Amino acid sequence: MKTFWVDRDRDRYLTAVRDRAGDFAGTIGDIAPVAFACVAWSVAVPPALDPGYVRWHRRVLTAQCRRNPFDGGLTARVELVSPLPAPLTASRTWWRDRGWRGWPELFGQFVQPSAQDLARHPHLRGTLLLETPLPLDGLPTPTEDRHVDAAAERAVAVLVRHLDDVVRPVVEQLDADHAAR
Repeated sequence: MKTFWVDRDRDRYLTAVRDRAGDFAGTIGDIAPVAFACVAWSVAVPPALDPGYVRWHRRVLTAQCRRNPFDGGLTARVELVSPLPAPLTASRTWWRDRGWRGWPELFGQFVQPSAQDLARHPHLRGTLLLETPLPLDGLPTPTEDRHVDAAAERAVAVLVRHLDDVVRPVVEQLDADHAAR
């Protein structure tokens, strides 16, 4: 199972990279690949590109890459759909017959409840926030504007590999626990 993967429509992503060339301008020639990788990622995911060039497992709500202000390293911030914590599922005393609802699903995807849903029922949705440093191995450092397309595509592929390696075990465990119920 993959939690992150690259869409086959690379032309759409490369067009978006060209359209947002100004976003990359300050990162060209930087010896650290972090800023460039963060811009390449932000162009590859919603809301910049919807549907995203980077796709993810249905439990992933958002995935961002940021420069860590402490050391300049690369930090990923991934928000995952999670079941409720055990203390809330062990007893429903807290429920008080209010008809609490969890994550709505649409065609197998977790979605935010609509305004109409929120007007009718209370919702309690569990999320996990995963924040982790990512290695810089394999990230490109383009030195010229003419290499931005290929470098952005490579940066995204490297980030997808690193994120999948970190997030997949967590998602697999959440899915295994869900299947066991």
